[in-house]
Formats: sequence, C-alpha cells, structure tokens
Amino acid sequence: MELRNRFLRHSVAMWLLLQSFVLMTFCFNSATTCPKGCYCAEPEKRLIVRCSDMHLREVPKDIPNNTWKLYLDSNQITSIPRDVFKDLRELEELDLSNNAIQHLETGAFRGLNESLKILNLSHNKLETVNEDVFSRLKASIKLSGNPWFCDCRLQEMIKTVNIKIGLSNDIICATAYPEEHAKKSFLEVAHHVNFCNIHKKTTDVAMLITMFGWFTMVISYLVYYVRQNQEDARRHLEYLKSLPSKQRKSEASSTISTVV
Repeated sequence: MELRNRFLRHSVAMWLLLQSFVLMTFCFNSATTCPKGCYCAEPEKRLIVRCSDMHLREVPKDIPNNTWKLYLDSNQITSIPRDVFKDLRELEELDLSNNAIQHLETGAFRGLNESLKILNLSHNKLETVNEDVFSRLKASIKLSGNPWFCDCRLQEMIKTVNIKIGLSNDIICATAYPEEHAKKSFLEVAHHVNFCNIHKKTTDVAMLITMFGWFTMVISYLVYYVRQNQEDARRHLEYLKSLPSKQRKSEASSTISTVV
C-alpha cells in the first residue's frame, strides 16, 4: 500500500512538472516570436501583431511568418524597402498609416499579392510612387492624406490600384503639373484631364524647339561660311587686278576654278 502511494505521489509530481515545462515552453516561444516592444495576440489562433506608436524608424525584421494582421501605424518609418514583407504569406491587413513614408521601393509588397486584403498608407509623405509597386496587389488601398504630386506618373499608378470606395476624393493634389490643378481632388480632375497627353504635348513642343534651334545654328554656319569664302575671293580678285597682265591672267584662271 505504501509503495502504491509513493508511486501515485511520484506520478502526480511528474505530471505537474511536465505541465509546468509545457507552460514555460509556450510562454518562452510566445515571448520570442513577438517583436520587441510590440503586442501580440492570437484570437481564433490567428496572430495579430500590434506595433503602433513605438517610435519605430523601420519595419521590424523579426515579424512572425504566420502574422494575420500587422499594425505599424503612428511610427517614424520613412521608407519601405523591397521584400521586407515577403515571408508573411498569411498577412491580410497591413496598417502603415500616420508614418513619414516618402519612398516605396519596387517589390516593397512582394509576397503579399494573394493574401493581402487591406493596405493603409494614409497620412504619410508620399508625393509619387512607381506604378510597379502596386501592380500585382489585390488589396484595397488607402492613399488619402499624402502630399501627392499630380502628373502623368501618378495617373499611371492609380490605374493599377484598387482604391477603397469612399476615399477616392481624399487623394488631393498638393502640387500638380499643370499647376492649375493643385489643391484639387486628383480623380475628379483626372476624369476630365489626361495628364499623360499634357506631358506628351509638352515633350513634343520641347523637341520641336530643340530641333528648330539646331536647324537655325546649321543655317547660320552655312551663311557665315559662304560669306567668308566670298569675302576671301573678292580680296583675292582685287589683289590680281594689281598684278601685271600676264601674271594676272594665270592667277585669275586659278582663282575662278577654285571658286567654282
């Protein structure tokens, strides 16, 4: 009986030790998978990583691959490099709003083409974006509150973007080419104005002006060359007139053949 009790006590102790070990392992893994300073939660076993207002200057490099929603809003991030999110194959929502982002490298959102559903880039410092940055994304994108430079390049980029309904009029032209469209809603202006046609006309005019300038220079040189030769021939003929008659005839014939 005593032996049996000892065995039971030993079994209970081992079970409690094993349970403690599993719990510690879980806590340790949870602590190491969450980026430093961020808050992680797993509702319905789907990982949410919240790094809002953490004074971050760049995207953390240790974001878990199984992240479902990632909040990097209200930080000091200035640039999104290529492939920074490439391993986050399960990411559906990415919030980069209220940062200081000025540049998005081509390939910045590579790897998110199929999974990402919401991308928030509102209230940053974006003026222009290469059209290839969003070309394969299926996500609904928020772009309001940026100091956009409205021109042909922005118009081409907007064609590749799925803008969230209700926010399209918030894309305001801080500056524009032509300047008359500054401070206006980009999509309202683009509905009536083709910025790319304006750009093409401006380029064509510049090319015509350049060609006219070169043509004028060539004509001016030819006129100068002809006049200079005529002046030299006149001086030579006057010189021949001052020579004796025999020498004059021989040199005159030589001069005429040279001029012809």
